This record gives sequence, C-alpha cells and structure tokens, in this order.
Amino acid sequence: MNVEPNLELARLSADFFQVQHNADPFSATLLGVSGFDHLVPDPSREGSAANIDRLAAVEERLAAIDPSDLNEADAVNHAVLGRLAWGARSDLQHALWETSASADSYSSPQAMMFMSVPTATLGDATAVDGYLARLSGLPAFIDAIGDRYRQAKAEGRLPTRVGVGQAMDQLSGHLAVDVADDAMVVPLRPDVAHTRGARDEAMRIVEGSIRPALRRLLAGLGEELLPVARPDEQVGIRFVPGGEDGYRAAVRRHTTTELSPQEIHEIGLQCVAELRKEWAELGERALGISDVPEIFSRLRNDPELRFKDRSQIVATVTDALRRAEDVRNDWFPDLDIADCVIEEINPIEAGNAALAYYRPPAGDGSRPGAHCVLTAQPEDRFVYEYEALAFHESTPGHHLQIASAQNLKELPDFRRFLDAEVCGYVEGWGLYSERLADEMGLYTSDLSRLGMLSFDSLRACRLVVDTGMHQLGWSRQQAMQYMWDNTATTQANVRNEIDRYISWPGQALAYMIGRREISRLRGVAEQRLGSRFDIRAFHAVVLGNGAVPLGVLEQIVLSWIDVSAS
Repeated sequence: MNVEPNLELARLSADFFQVQHNADPFSATLLGVSGFDHLVPDPSREGSAANIDRLAAVEERLAAIDPSDLNEADAVNHAVLGRLAWGARSDLQHALWETSASADSYSSPQAMMFMSVPTATLGDATAVDGYLARLSGLPAFIDAIGDRYRQAKAEGRLPTRVGVGQAMDQLSGHLAVDVADDAMVVPLRPDVAHTRGARDEAMRIVEGSIRPALRRLLAGLGEELLPVARPDEQVGIRFVPGGEDGYRAAVRRHTTTELSPQEIHEIGLQCVAELRKEWAELGERALGISDVPEIFSRLRNDPELRFKDRSQIVATVTDALRRAEDVRNDWFPDLDIADCVIEEINPIEAGNAALAYYRPPAGDGSRPGAHCVLTAQPEDRFVYEYEALAFHESTPGHHLQIASAQNLKELPDFRRFLDAEVCGYVEGWGLYSERLADEMGLYTSDLSRLGMLSFDSLRACRLVVDTGMHQLGWSRQQAMQYMWDNTATTQANVRNEIDRYISWPGQALAYMIGRREISRLRGVAEQRLGSRFDIRAFHAVVLGNGAVPLGVLEQIVLSWIDVSAS
C-alpha cells in the first residue's frame, strides 16, 4: 500500500466537485458552496445527457485507480467518490423527477429554485451581479422544465394528479405575491448600498421575464398534464415506464445499501410492531393510557396539546437548541462550528411543507445554519413534537453533523459539502439524534418523549408505505390509512407525508435504515470495548469523516474499534 496521497485521485475529486455543482448549482447554493451562485441548471434531456457523460468519465477514471494501493484516507475517498458519482449519474439517467411534477423542493426543479436561489450570500457587488445573472437565466430554465414534462408525457411517463395539483398551488402562491415581496427580490435589501439599485433590476426581471415563464409553466401543468395525470390509485413510480428499475436504483442511492425494496418493507413492518409496546409503556406514564389507539386519539384531539400562536413554536425550538448546546461538549468532541438560527418557513409553502428542514451554513462563514420550522396554523401543530424536531434539525442532529463536516479541511471539498447525496447517513444521523437527545436529558417531559416516539413511528411507517406504493402498487389512500393507523399524527400531516413520498421515491427510507445502522455500530462498539467505550470518542469517529455511505461508515467504525481494543 502506498502511504503517500494519490495525486490522480485528488485531481479527480476536484474535477467531480466541479462537475457535480455545475450540473446542480442550486444545491451548491443551498449547501453554502461558493463559486456557483451565478449559474442555472440545464434541465433539458440534452443537458442531462451531457452531465451523464461527464459523470461516466469520472467513474471511468476512478476505475483505473486501484483502491488496494491507496492509503487509508484515500481508500475512503475512493469509496465515497464511487458511490456519489454512480448516484448522480443514476439519478440523471432514470430522471424520476420528470414523472413527479410536485412542490417538493428536492424532487421538483422549480421548487428547488424557490428554496435555494434566495439563500445566495450577497456580500458584495460581484455577488449581486452574479445573482442578477442567475435571475436572467431563470426564464429559460423554467421553460425547459415545461418542455421536459411534455417530453415525458409523450412517452407515457405521466406525473400524479396530486403532484400536479401541488405544483400548481405553489406556482399560484408565488405569482400572487407583490413583486416587491417576491422570494427572488427579497434578498436584495433596500438598506444595503450595493444591493439598492440591483433591487429595481431584479424586480424588472421578475415582472418582465420570470413571472411570465412561471405562468407558462402553470398553464402547461393545468392544460396539458392535469387532464392525463395518474390517479390516486396509481401513485407509485412502478406505474411509469422504467419506474421499477428507477425505484430500485433510488432505494440503493438513498439508503446507500444493497437492501431490496421487499427487504426494507419487511424491516418496516417489524419496526412498527416493536414500537407498539413502547407506545403502551410511555403512554401510561405520560397520559395514564396504555391502549395504543386511545393514546393516538388523545394526542390528536386534545386541544391542550396544540400551540396557541407562532411565537410558542419558535420559543420551543429555540429553547431546545439552547439546552442541547449547553451540554454538547459532554457528548461530543469540542467542535468549532457555525451558529444555528431559527427561521420560519414561508407561509406560501405551508400547504405542502414538512414540519421543518435544515439549511446548512455557508462554507465561508457568511451565513449561519438554519433550522427552518413550519409555524403557519399553529393551532394545528402538536406541542409535544417540536422538541424532537429541533434535536433532529439542529443540535445534536443535522446542524452539528453538517456544520462540523464543513470544517474537516483535510477532506476534499466534494466530501465536506454533502446532504441528500448520502441520505442514509445524513438522515440516519438526524433520527439517531432524536433518541440520543433522550440520553442527554434534553426532553422536558414524558409528553415530549411521546413526540420522539411519534417521529420514530413515522419513520418506521415510511419503510412500509414508500415500498408499498412504489414497489407493491399501494394506492395513495392505502398508504395514508396505514400511516394513520400506526402514528399519532394528524390527517393533514399524513397527507403531506404521503404526498412527499409519492414525489420523491426512495428518499423516505433513508431515515430508519440509517439510524438502525448507526445504532448497530454503536452496539458493536459498546460490546467489544466494554468499559473502554467512550461515547464522545464514538461520536468523533462517526462525525469525523463527514457524511459517508453506510458501508463505508461500517469500515471506519470497525477499524476504530480494532485500534481501541488493542
């Protein structure tokens, strides 16, 4: 084995980083990667084909490097790069998004535009010029999305009726806002000197070019796609030509495992069954109720378990973050990371939004990380869920993991800035953090622990309903009924959850599959190391290589155990 760094692998890693973010500059902006904020993706089939070729070239060059001749760090780089390049190419080849017109930010290109473009850091005149250049490119991007949907329609690759309806509602919501308050204009603040004149230019672009393109897309969705869209009985991707192969690839990509959809379905059924006993035990302590359906009914219907106003939601998650930060160093190595702030999700997105999501900090420190939380209609939000939600999205969850990864300067850039590309690890860590928070003493009551259990049940159900719809052909109603019967969440949230899985096949599997693997590896470490096991050291190892495929994580942890045990 060569102990020196492999220069060809280093060059290839840098080349992949450029290919990846030139192909998807919106994700680069969202991840806080500088240098791509002026670019717009090319969603056309020709653009996708060109990026597929570029990624295949990366894979070909990687195959020429013998991993057995690499040092330990480069062997990990090689394994991660291989999985990421394959995943990006597979995603482009199967193009499941073109069959899933929706309002989901990660599976709908126009929704990703709404979420990512306004997060660009506009720290100087050059950045503002790049931002305006990006705005000028958005009309062609939006028109290309409409063309892509039409091409897919001609081949019988039809979207779902529910997804098209969501997309139309989202577009209509953005078009109804005053131009001065448009999401694309708001970042150009009138009180900042170098953005003042640019604000007028942005309003001109939005009014004269972007909004007409959005109206064209909206009309195409309503007039051309909605009349032929797949009904609720056929929401699974298996009902689309090429969908079954695409789903198997999506499952492999999102979980970063070789588990089959059927295997994951069975794991989900087992997890749901195991959670029933825990529901009964914790329900007895928190509510004096041990009957699980009765517990669900109480949690859903007791008006005292709802928020009264938005400020209560913000206060709950803010306080949870503060408590977690106060004890962080007892459970993790000392990590010098960016701050995390609490932001409320735009009410325009409330009808289709998840309860929360995390936006990473900018790599240059110009933007903090953000726990973006849904506060619209607080009377519909459960008070007991938002502590677990905070621990998942902020500390010790996504913020701690993603912000610390950005600081691993010894890693190549393509590994420091990762999110959905390695869902099994990233979302597995987020879900692991919800249970870890209980060990850390962060929950304020048994009622809040029921929120932790509620989210566990939700993630277990995802294994069942995602595979149920996309592999086994379940209807939308069948999936919603299963989730209703096995979680404490509301009908509205059940609907939002199921519709998200419809539009983003396979992603929902990452949470529980990833958590189970992280927990399994911790159990192996505890068993083998005994009294020498140190939770801070374990977390340092799990976080110390950034986000990696689960198979790579296993190798890293087992190697650490061997060294620690010797």
